[in-house]
Amino acid sequence: MAPDGVPEVGAGDDLVGLLLPLVALQDGDVLVVTSKVVSKAEGRVRVGGREEAVAEETVRVVARRGPTRIVRTRHGLTMAAAGVDASNVARGSVVLLPLDPDRSARGLREEVRRRSGRNVAVVVTDTAGRAWREGQTDIAVGAAGLRVAEDYAGRVDAHGNELAVTLPAVADEIAGAAELAQGKLGARPVAVVRGRADLVLPPDDHGPGARTLVRPEGGDLFGFGAREAVVRALAGDPADRAPFGAPATAEELADAVGLVTGRRPRPGPDGGLRAPAHPALAALAFAHGWLVEPPGSPLGDDRAAEAHLRPQGP
Repeated sequence: MAPDGVPEVGAGDDLVGLLLPLVALQDGDVLVVTSKVVSKAEGRVRVGGREEAVAEETVRVVARRGPTRIVRTRHGLTMAAAGVDASNVARGSVVLLPLDPDRSARGLREEVRRRSGRNVAVVVTDTAGRAWREGQTDIAVGAAGLRVAEDYAGRVDAHGNELAVTLPAVADEIAGAAELAQGKLGARPVAVVRGRADLVLPPDDHGPGARTLVRPEGGDLFGFGAREAVVRALAGDPADRAPFGAPATAEELADAVGLVTGRRPRPGPDGGLRAPAHPALAALAFAHGWLVEPPGSPLGDDRAAEAHLRPQGP
């Protein structure tokens, strides 16, 4: 359910006071609120251009294609333009994400409880694209009082198969379902999802928050766009030599080098690898957390024709 009649929200407005008359809440409901209306109430609207705001909200650029930038924000989210939005706001202004969406959700939940006596969960949402998928859906950027994921690991299906890694991100699923009712142009920044009271936590338990759904740096297999990985690897920034996730093993590196160069590398005298020189070899080595020794290392007479790869560290 997504009610009509929500007035325009400005900095300092009583968001709970505006929303409660529009919804008839029950214990176990999930109150879904867009990050945009939360940001407006929290004064996260700025006058000026989008580019400067995106730069300030960006921790690092993940990928860039023309004017489009996929970045990692201060919240740990990976999304286009750092979540900075110029829609549904006065022309010449942009809306930034809340400083701490989980904290915003907790504040809303506590105030709803205080005023209505209802125990509800709160989800703060924003729109994001998905890797390898066209279009966008809403995701949970903040949550309070909600089990944000259901862990099915160890459960057994109807055929007797034990589930190993199944972990539905129910907070994101709720965000997407609510967005269907809200619509993008309907001026309905709030929705109530009912029927999953089993996911709502007791009043004194706000839960882990939506931040726990964000993979930490190094936990994603695709920490950079393809072009950015090569450029940064070739640049040789020491900060980029630490691999994303576990370092590549010698066997994994040998397989990769063989694909790039057409020849399997040979073991070097110190346990490193010797492989034919290739323009992509340096990028490959740096991207996997290895170093490339330049010609001049004691590897024999064919130094100019080969590169020496050695582990960077444990």
